[in-house]
Amino acid sequence: MTTVTIQPTGISADDVLAVARGTATVVLAPATIDAMATSRAIVDGIESSGRPVYGVSTGFGALANTFVAPQRRAELQHALIRSHAAGVGAPMPREVVRAMMLLRVRSLALGRSGVRPLVAEALVDLLNHDITPWVPEHGSLGASGDLAPLAHCALALLGEGWVLGPAGERQDAADALTAAGLKPIELAAKEGLALINGTDGMLGMLLLAIHDAAHLFAMADVTAALAIEAMLGSERPFLPELHAIRPHPGQAASAANIHRLLQDSRVMDSHRDDLAHAVQDAYSMRCAPQVAGAARDTLDFVRTVASRELVSVVDNPVVLPDGRVESTGNFHGAPLGFAADFLAIAAAEVGAIAERRVDRLLDVTRSRELPAFLSPDAGVNSGLMIAQYTAAGIVAENRRLAAPASVDSLPTSGMQEDHVSMGWAAAKKLRTVLDNLTSLLAVELLAGVRGLQLRAPLVPSPAGRAAVAALGAAAGEPGPDVFLAPVMEAARTVVAGPELRAVIEREVGPLG
Repeated sequence: MTTVTIQPTGISADDVLAVARGTATVVLAPATIDAMATSRAIVDGIESSGRPVYGVSTGFGALANTFVAPQRRAELQHALIRSHAAGVGAPMPREVVRAMMLLRVRSLALGRSGVRPLVAEALVDLLNHDITPWVPEHGSLGASGDLAPLAHCALALLGEGWVLGPAGERQDAADALTAAGLKPIELAAKEGLALINGTDGMLGMLLLAIHDAAHLFAMADVTAALAIEAMLGSERPFLPELHAIRPHPGQAASAANIHRLLQDSRVMDSHRDDLAHAVQDAYSMRCAPQVAGAARDTLDFVRTVASRELVSVVDNPVVLPDGRVESTGNFHGAPLGFAADFLAIAAAEVGAIAERRVDRLLDVTRSRELPAFLSPDAGVNSGLMIAQYTAAGIVAENRRLAAPASVDSLPTSGMQEDHVSMGWAAAKKLRTVLDNLTSLLAVELLAGVRGLQLRAPLVPSPAGRAAVAALGAAAGEPGPDVFLAPVMEAARTVVAGPELRAVIEREVGPLG
């Protein structure tokens, strides 16, 4: 079994994926426990001194100037968690909540939050016993970080609130802790605030999205190549020397992929020497690497932002090694909100250009002698006509979702928190855009496969043969119309999974 060890230096994106989507066990390194104990000793000293420090001896937000007596400071922390666990809506997916909890452990482990090690250990226990708090989808404004979602996580540590049951149903956290042999914890000064102040929810979603986008952008090159091959397009626009003169790295990588995927194809050979054929292909074919490549470069930027956040201290206030406790704005999610919005725009365009290739494949006037809607008996049969409707509707939704969330801001907490990032909303809608992109590429995969089947007896490229084989059981051969929804679901599974890409890469080499 995989083990993720949390060090005072933090964790990696791969660690987050292993815990969020896998069964990795989480452990705290001894140095991490020492760092938290040292940080806690400073908070204990402040407690005994009687100095007013935000979140330790005062209220929160607009109540920052309200002094809290020592005997009520533990009560203050519990009240904070209960009042801030105010989300509504459907529960967030298990993988998002687990990523969020792991990232909160990472934040505490950096030794700048002033919590006892047992607080981090309690979160680790939830992860290792597969107890996932019920975190509603609405509640976070992305500043002061993901307060409400993290409060729902923290509430489970107190034996209160709800957790996800085995079938996704809502269960009482107290019952889940008892069943796992765990006990609720009691919070001390500063600890409630340290559990909820930070960007862990939006960062967790962004890290999951980065992983998914990287795979989908590679699959977009595959489905583009299949469509271009089926439409008897030219491979010449993808020659490396044409991309060296516009040196965007993502564009070069995408062009190299598509060029390689179009080799060893009898379909391509059938028109390669016909100089009158396809003097210049349509933009959706010829400009595929310019769009997909720009998305790849956007992804590289987003990956850089996320890697910086993974080593950041995002709590407030923070406990410095010299004994000072200082207020910060590091919880503000603007860097992550901007990145998520940017990646959503890029992913939406990768899907939009794929839909244009689908439309071209289905149009008898532009598909270079393929039958209308890729049906051998168009008229009685409609072929993939309505699959393209579905794709068009998804493109329209992605355009709406590509409108940035991070430019919106509503003041809260009596104007104390008068500018917020909306980073949670940006990351959440990014995940929807990527799920939609999976569907759009599935439609292009299906159309490309059907187009290549209709080019028989010409033998397609290795990638084309692999795609036909991967989808063959569900799609069958061209013929009378069938119930199409299961075929499209099968295509979604092929696009989302690693198997088709692995088969293709064994034939043509790794895709860049």
